[in-house]
Amino acid sequence: MAASKVYFSDMRAHGQSLLLKLKRLMKAAGFENIDFDGKFVAVKIHFGEPGNLAYLRANWAAAVCDYVKELGGKPFLTDCNTLYVGGRKNALDHLDSAYKNGFNPFQTGVHAIIADGLKGTDEALIPVEGGEYVKEAKIGRALADADIIISLSHFKGHEQAGFGGALKNLGMGGGSRAGKMEMHSAGKPFVKQKKCIGCGACARICAHGAPIIEGGKCTIDQDRCVGCGRCIGVCPKDAVTPANDEAFEILGCKIAEYAKAVCADKPHFHICLAIDISPFCDCHSENDAAVVPDVGMFASFDPVAIDVACADAINAQPPIANSMLGEAERTHHDHFTDISPTTDWHSQTEHAEKIGLGSREYELVKV
Repeated sequence: MAASKVYFSDMRAHGQSLLLKLKRLMKAAGFENIDFDGKFVAVKIHFGEPGNLAYLRANWAAAVCDYVKELGGKPFLTDCNTLYVGGRKNALDHLDSAYKNGFNPFQTGVHAIIADGLKGTDEALIPVEGGEYVKEAKIGRALADADIIISLSHFKGHEQAGFGGALKNLGMGGGSRAGKMEMHSAGKPFVKQKKCIGCGACARICAHGAPIIEGGKCTIDQDRCVGCGRCIGVCPKDAVTPANDEAFEILGCKIAEYAKAVCADKPHFHICLAIDISPFCDCHSENDAAVVPDVGMFASFDPVAIDVACADAINAQPPIANSMLGEAERTHHDHFTDISPTTDWHSQTEHAEKIGLGSREYELVKV
């Protein structure tokens, strides 16, 4: 596969706004070649778990959305609900968290839409061409309904995927709650008996009669369960839990397949900001010190190439002494694996290339 162009700018201001510098980078990368006129444009971003301070500031999102509007598009910021319990597990809590972190119309000039709806069950089934692990991805409906996809990603480490960049922002971030369960789990959900109140919400939503209420508690018949995950979304006590037992290598492959589903049959453009490079995902309610110095901004039409370019650039940086990387035993010749030794981020990018989402070969163009 031919090398893809990835455009790069460092974080030196040289007397100009970094937001203007981002716009110049996007323009150089060919952003204006997309026909935005009258189109609904999903800007996929992570709103940040409450308590985490490493997520991208809303100013970056506003700059991207302003550029889209300038070109005639109708942008909105979006993400899907989380599978785990926290500040973003349903649309109301999720919007509260987004607004508190600055992603509100007064700051960004656009609306935030939780793509998979109130309880994380509003999804579209999208076939994955060439998928080995996922045949139909469960994608948040607002993402599926959008005409154009823009991923605006904070590039950082990740305790399961190795790193989180464009592929993870789209793949894991674009999956509904049931989609996230499919990626994380090799099995089916089960019920934490201490939390269950026997309300029957799971039984009422299940089309297969898998949840069984006996003695005021629910159990899930694993033979009847098809793993759709809708019971997870409706449980008022978060008693229904995914197995979360998928091997990390396969998790990376599923992320790639979900990312392909999000981008299927529509224009897509990718921006990664390798700044405040924390060791773990922005889904944590805390963030540790940055592990390497800020690198810069990347933009590309290829989500695979941009992830590899970011990883290479970060791996070329010296570790910061007072950080998890600085304190880690560095034996893997890879910063991300040194931080999370059981991970291998290459499974994402290698599989994404294999299924035709992009190329791991890239040409870095400095702007």
